[in-house]
Amino acid sequence: MGMKAADIEKFIKDAFPDAEVEIRDLAGDENHYAATVKSAAFQGKSRVAQHQMVYAALKGNMGGVLHALQLNTSPKG
Repeated sequence: MGMKAADIEKFIKDAFPDAEVEIRDLAGDENHYAATVKSAAFQGKSRVAQHQMVYAALKGNMGGVLHALQLNTSPKG
């Protein structure tokens, strides 16, 4: 059981409406993804804090329904 890329994007966009989001399925199994997320909400935050914000946006699905998510985050602007 996995998660659709569109669902991941929706969780992220719900939390960060201004975000530019790109999701790539790394293994074709709906369990291993890479995501690039740019949002003004990341301004002044460390990379670790940015990643924690994205994981929080996934509302507990990380490590369960979604097995792996490689993140690349940056402030927008």
